[in-house]
Amino acid sequence: MRYMRARHRIINIVALIGLSATLAVGCRTTKTHRGEADEAAMKIIEEKQQQALGRQEPFTIETPADTLRRRLLLDQQLPYAGRASLGVSDLKAVNYWPDDDYTSKAKVPPTSQPAGWSGGVLRLALVQALQVAAQNSRDYQSRKEAIFTNALSLELERDDFRASFSAALNSTGSVDYGGDDPVANVVTTPQVGASRRFANGAVASVNLALDIVKLLTQPHSFNTDIVKADASISMPLLRGAGQHIVMEPLTQAERNVAYDLLEFEQYKRTFAVSIASGYLSVLREFDRLKNQRDGYERIIRSTRYSRRMADSGRLSEIQYDQAFQSQLSGRESWISAQQSYQRQLDTFKVLLGLPPDAQIELDGTELQGLAAATTAALSLPSPLQPSTRPASRPGDVAGAMAAATLPAATQGVSTQPSTAPSMDEEIILEPLTEEGAGRFELPEEQAIRLAFANRPDLQTAQGDVYDAQRKVVVAADALRAGLNVSANASIVDRGNGQIRAEKGRYSVSGALDLPLERTAQQNSYRSSLISLERATRSVQQLEDDIKTSIRNQLRRLAQSRESLKTQTVAVSVARRRVMSTDLQLQAGRIPIRDVLDAQSSLVSAQDALTSALVTYRVSELELQRELGVLEVNHEGLWREYAPEGRLK
Repeated sequence: MRYMRARHRIINIVALIGLSATLAVGCRTTKTHRGEADEAAMKIIEEKQQQALGRQEPFTIETPADTLRRRLLLDQQLPYAGRASLGVSDLKAVNYWPDDDYTSKAKVPPTSQPAGWSGGVLRLALVQALQVAAQNSRDYQSRKEAIFTNALSLELERDDFRASFSAALNSTGSVDYGGDDPVANVVTTPQVGASRRFANGAVASVNLALDIVKLLTQPHSFNTDIVKADASISMPLLRGAGQHIVMEPLTQAERNVAYDLLEFEQYKRTFAVSIASGYLSVLREFDRLKNQRDGYERIIRSTRYSRRMADSGRLSEIQYDQAFQSQLSGRESWISAQQSYQRQLDTFKVLLGLPPDAQIELDGTELQGLAAATTAALSLPSPLQPSTRPASRPGDVAGAMAAATLPAATQGVSTQPSTAPSMDEEIILEPLTEEGAGRFELPEEQAIRLAFANRPDLQTAQGDVYDAQRKVVVAADALRAGLNVSANASIVDRGNGQIRAEKGRYSVSGALDLPLERTAQQNSYRSSLISLERATRSVQQLEDDIKTSIRNQLRRLAQSRESLKTQTVAVSVARRRVMSTDLQLQAGRIPIRDVLDAQSSLVSAQDALTSALVTYRVSELELQRELGVLEVNHEGLWREYAPEGRLK
């Protein structure tokens, strides 16, 4: 009786463990696994923050569904390549996506918008730029994800020293027709086990197995093998022995997370300085643009004055030509300053993690405040005086062109002697226009959309996002219970040369593996979601790089075209100046130095014209390359794109 009670007690324990395992498995979804992985990683990060930094601060890798980048793309109706450009939550669902609301991110609050912005043009002060960068920078997010991933690795190392449990159900049914009477047999064996590794390297394990068929068919038998139990323990004594050896992977993983947090702390400081540097660099270029404009206007006034002096005979035509050449150079410098400013602004937008074509304005008073603080500290006069012109904001390209950059090349001045405008007449600078534009000087949005449709690298990056989605599905599948079914047929020659199927032996077996221990698979699933986020950000980064490159190439084309026009006029003026100085030299009115200077200016103008021609042609080819429309065959020969409506 005592043996029977003990046997029943063991049977009840095995059944209870199996039932508990089944209920536990049934309640754990992929969302539950993700939550457990997040909780474990965040607990480690908080612990290591306290150890490494002496404090704890908020840390999250979750990105909101409605990011500032997404809102800018939609609110300002900017072109984008596909759903990945907007974020993971906008991706098209793939088949067999796990039961997880990760892509909806309903619980993640939207990105806090900069104060005062409710759509339209985004205006940023320096402090707001720092906040926007921390929330939207792709590199900043990748750094945080790297810390999170290492925390998951540490959790897996810790789990190696915890007790782990397993549960399985193996069942085999067979029928043997080889004898006179068929023989059927069913073996069903549930198994539960537990194991643990200790710091000294010892590994202990216990396994229990129950033969249900024997239990049901032989309930009163005490000597048959109905319950099987085994226990084992092993421990290294020479190689691999000792806590310092066994625990080394865990020790290093613990320290790696602390190192990561220290490095991230340094990175945050470097990142903040880079944002401030980029912000102030845009303001510097904007101020340089205003200075170039003012200088260009002063040159125009001087040229007008020299024209009036030449008309009255108080100044030679040679001197007027020199003044006019300076005006042409001044326009080139002014146009160059425009392009440099816009490139710097686009670079800063990408640094913030925002689209380069987004409408963003920076606060110009930051530079004035910096100048005031610096000059006060050094007891210097203020170098930045308030402008008397209409105010415009750095980053407002349209405003900059209208107020801070009101361009004009030869307003009121001709290459031939004529009556100059009055000195008091307003100078209206003419901006770059599409007049005389080449066939590849496409509208910006059209060029961007053309690149999105033709760039092979963008198609590859978008494919990587789909691949990452499928990998999430595969990682989620590894969290499920395992059930393997196999069938076997054995037919033996009975000695008469005949193989009879009805005399064979057939069996079917099944093995159920309950997912009690899934720490490694759980971490892999969480890592696959991080990889999906990274693949999505890679698409966004490439898209912004494409936009930036195309915008720069279009600017370079326009600048090269303007340079062609300017250098054509400069060559004409230089030739007239050479002819004029030759005549003046023959009459003995000027020294030979003036003739040599005129000849040197002609050579420089001719060289500049040739350079502008080459630059324009190379810019056309580079733009086609960036658009993805320059076809190159197997012989290395290209076939150029023919923009509709732009063919001459």
